[in-house]
Amino acid sequence: MTEFLSPQHHAESADARGARMRRGPLRSGDRVQLTDEKRRINTITLGTDGEFHTHKGVLKHNDVIGLPEGSVVENSVGHRYQVLRPLVKDFVLSMPRGATVVYPKDAAQIVQMGDIYPGARVVEAGVGSGALSMSLLRAVGDGGYLHSFERREEFADIARDNVQAVFGGPHPAWRISLGDFQEQVVATEKPGSIDRVVLDMLAPWECVDAVATVLAPGGVWVNYVATVTQLSRVVEAIRATGQFTEPESFETMVRGWHVDGLAVRPDHRMVAHTAFLVTCRRLADDAVGIPGSRRVKSAQFAPEDVSAWTKDHAPEEWTPEALGERGVSDKKIRRAARDASRIFDGAEASHEGFEPAGDGHDVRPEPPRD
Repeated sequence: MTEFLSPQHHAESADARGARMRRGPLRSGDRVQLTDEKRRINTITLGTDGEFHTHKGVLKHNDVIGLPEGSVVENSVGHRYQVLRPLVKDFVLSMPRGATVVYPKDAAQIVQMGDIYPGARVVEAGVGSGALSMSLLRAVGDGGYLHSFERREEFADIARDNVQAVFGGPHPAWRISLGDFQEQVVATEKPGSIDRVVLDMLAPWECVDAVATVLAPGGVWVNYVATVTQLSRVVEAIRATGQFTEPESFETMVRGWHVDGLAVRPDHRMVAHTAFLVTCRRLADDAVGIPGSRRVKSAQFAPEDVSAWTKDHAPEEWTPEALGERGVSDKKIRRAARDASRIFDGAEASHEGFEPAGDGHDVRPEPPRD
């Protein structure tokens, strides 16, 4: 007779990393959202004897700690707040950041269209502030493997604290390496050993050979690019190799709806273009790719074409400034690093069930980093 285990058995057997801190009563160190009667949201970190001050009164943290999630509390003048732990999508949009984050709508598409599954071996380049890493780690699970590459150490530090704040500590499946993706990935990963590759970088077409080396036959390659210039160039580079299936390109737009009785209409604002996603799959080494049905009129990028597209910059100068992106000041990066570290301290305390050290200098383990 086949025996099926109950959901309760699975829940009690072993918690996945970060699951404990998302269950049970609200604790000191928890990150919570306070939503008032006008739907305005404030995000705070609970602490013993802490207080949340506004022009409409004071809310004592001790009045919140110990309550079940979803409670409604009143401050000193009777102003009411709904208290919930933030979802990952909420955390991503409010967390400290050095680089621009991958928005939740795109992260969801990457996980689904990239077929990121539990136990998968994934490499990621362009960690930024860690937003996409959170979704990838949730998808691969504790038994999977995510190797993230980042060129800038200060971004890696911010991403590490942000990710660990979500999971309450180092994730067992996560590894961070500093350096250039093209060089590092082939030096650290065996040929054909990776199931999925996700790149969020300025010039992913420069990584075609490296991706083809480490990606297993049938593996999925996902590219996240911001501009039409990058979209065209990476698609043509993939086609030119003959080592991948015909790339698919798309973008995701999310539009909310206002629903109030019979008054039902689209919202006036929407989350429109943030980036293009390009997906393809690795062919077997001895396979010959099947060309697309349409004949490409021109797939060669002359220097004058690239210069025109990148505001008179030379072809090799693929920088955020050349693509019209705003730079990130050192001051903002330092502030984001401090905020991310502080939020992680509270999350780790909540996960482990102890109070944050008063001086903020408690020692914590870090995930492996090269």
